[in-house]
Amino acid sequence: MAGGPTAAAAPAEARTADWDAIAACESGGDWKANTGNGYFGGLQFRQSSWIAAGGLKYAPRADLATREEQIIVAKRLAVLQGMSAWGCA
Repeated sequence: MAGGPTAAAAPAEARTADWDAIAACESGGDWKANTGNGYFGGLQFRQSSWIAAGGLKYAPRADLATREEQIIVAKRLAVLQGMSAWGCA
């Protein structure tokens, strides 16, 4: 994602966030969650957010990406939207 936000540019709260705890709250800790509610993966990404934060580099949807890839994309999303993107953050 040339010129786009990077995980290194994420706000301090995103860099130090307990992503496993957020996933536990958002999806019961299921990094492959796809329940049909329009949100995907452990961190419950909307598809539009997944795309906007560069998730397609890793997988077509968050639930198809690894835990580590979801966290990388989450840090990028935090640059764009802040930690308020997650109700559990």
